[in-house]
Amino acid sequence: MANEVMNVVPQEMEITRPGFESEKGFALLQRMAKMFSMSSIVPETFRGENNFGNCVIAVNMAQRMGADPLMVMQNMYIVYGNPAWSSKFMIATFNTCGRYDAIKYKEIGKRGDDSQGIIAWTREKATGDIIEGPAVTIGIAKAEGWYTKSGSKWKTMPDQMLRYRAASWLIRTTAPEISMGLMSVDEAEDAGTQQGTVIDLDDAMVRAEADTMALPEAQPVVEGIGMEMPEAMAKPVAQPAKASVKAETKASGKADAPAAELEAPGF
Repeated sequence: MANEVMNVVPQEMEITRPGFESEKGFALLQRMAKMFSMSSIVPETFRGENNFGNCVIAVNMAQRMGADPLMVMQNMYIVYGNPAWSSKFMIATFNTCGRYDAIKYKEIGKRGDDSQGIIAWTREKATGDIIEGPAVTIGIAKAEGWYTKSGSKWKTMPDQMLRYRAASWLIRTTAPEISMGLMSVDEAEDAGTQQGTVIDLDDAMVRAEADTMALPEAQPVVEGIGMEMPEAMAKPVAQPAKASVKAETKASGKADAPAAELEAPGF
């Protein structure tokens, strides 16, 4: 019909996200990683061509967490060869996840005594349930060997260390997916050994509640990842040509029209 208004069928928008699921997503991931590796404001662990692979991993982790890639890089540290988060970043990520109220702290025991401690707690928004993490006390820190280590911050700033550790344990026992299973820097330093291994603090939490044996003492050592990417992966993958889709109309039948493509790097 001459007077009929032409109705075009909406075209599907293709969203490319950085990641390992598709060729275009992996290409976008590499382009983002390349940009970060050339920046002078990212931490040394992610700076330069030799650390390109570290940037790829950091950008992928940021995408999975829904976080900003630069924020992830600035808050990830390597302790005894293993990645760890800063305690502030773990707490901030938990507080902004939307599923729980901000972490709060309950003081227990007697200040200045081994019984002095903190319990971190929160409220689940969906159910209204109050969730408490394991109690952390000065006595536990001494029993586990954290307090007596050379250069230990437990002696000079016990209140802050109690809150950091209590918050970390609440997150690890309530929503470990938020930290992606990684320890905080303080946890990794307290649990590590000079030989480069790290003891899982899930065992420490169980022992802490029973007030039993301590972990080995060690000087905290922070070192770079030193990861190298294969030469074939060091260059961005060429983007495939954009495909076209068929758009149908009532008046003229079928016609070719380019697909609308939206790349979402996730900043």
